[in-house]
Amino acid sequence: MNYNLNQVIDREGTGSNKWELYRGGSHAGPIVPIDPKLERDGPIPMWVADMDFASPQPVLDALSKRINHGIFGYTSASEGYYSSIVSWFENRHDWKISKEWITTTPGVVPALHFAVKTWCHKGDKVLIQKPVYYPFFRAINNGGCEIVSSNLIEEDGFYSMDFEDLETKASDPKVKIAILCSPHNPVGRVWTSDELRQYGEICIRNGVIVIADEIHSDLMMPGNFFQPYASLGDKFANNVMVCTAPSKTFNLAGMHLSNMVIPNSELKKEYDSYMFEIGVAGGLNPLALVAIEAAYRRGEDWLSQVLEYIHKNYLFLVKYVAENIPQLSISDLQGTYLAWIDFRALGLDQVSLEKLTQLDAKVLFDEGHVFGEEGLGFERINIACPRSILVLALERLKVQIKLL
Repeated sequence: MNYNLNQVIDREGTGSNKWELYRGGSHAGPIVPIDPKLERDGPIPMWVADMDFASPQPVLDALSKRINHGIFGYTSASEGYYSSIVSWFENRHDWKISKEWITTTPGVVPALHFAVKTWCHKGDKVLIQKPVYYPFFRAINNGGCEIVSSNLIEEDGFYSMDFEDLETKASDPKVKIAILCSPHNPVGRVWTSDELRQYGEICIRNGVIVIADEIHSDLMMPGNFFQPYASLGDKFANNVMVCTAPSKTFNLAGMHLSNMVIPNSELKKEYDSYMFEIGVAGGLNPLALVAIEAAYRRGEDWLSQVLEYIHKNYLFLVKYVAENIPQLSISDLQGTYLAWIDFRALGLDQVSLEKLTQLDAKVLFDEGHVFGEEGLGFERINIACPRSILVLALERLKVQIKLL
């Protein structure tokens, strides 16, 4: 079927974090309330990784059928649920996994917290690559561990790994795990097989377990290929927990169900034991199970249309900025639907930049500094929205930048 992705869906009254709350606040002053109907010149939220598109119709149909059944007792994952996951990764990514490798968790972020608690002790270190998805920081800190960053190298908007620095940081015996963001959020890089192999060799050589956050793996822009880390070979698969979920792919984040893939039986046993210890292992949300199986079995047509639309939004963003706000520059978006924009040429400090975007233009981005100080002067923008919303946000931004 053809999906109308231009439709602006009113999310008022749904408890939407994106449209009824705001993560931050501004260092420059109070932010007026968001208006989900966009009728009162309120702020436009373009921060959280939450699409403004309805989920695939087969998912909605499956949920309706399950709701009409009327009973929502304690529920476990079925064989059909597991086989849908196995089939998806084999058909889409040529990655053959086994049902026995899968551990369900209430989201990827909680899974990261569990991983730190499973394989680290207080005072240990966890290796990341800033600027990077900021919930990594909280998972590390809450585990009583120290953040160690091998910062990405940025050159003319293109980001790469600093392998010499990565080797140095990984060789510290107190570094127990490394969290790999693949594709990388927020800079939009899709790592090549060679880059991942070099990263993995360093971690294996230094006895560092890899946690590969691959939640955006299905969201590739044209011409880019996603390489599952665990499919590089047995030695890589035996030293990793891969974080997967349909939440970004099919706009199902509120279902709070993700699938960790842990090929190494000893590592999986350790991880599952910790989850059992804290009381997380057990029954699952029956609606989430139905939604995920339907998405993986019958959601690919929807995804194809959404990816095409997002890519066109990206091309529009690049063209609009070049023609109307040339002071800004945009990193090449290879994967995810999160564009990384460089505002540094405006010469604004953090407070002034927040005043410009949040208070004057009334556009709520994810501030670059929350991804680490390496993101200062940048903004992350969610372009998985109807184009009319993107246009409105850019026009507001253009007007305010011209006033500087």
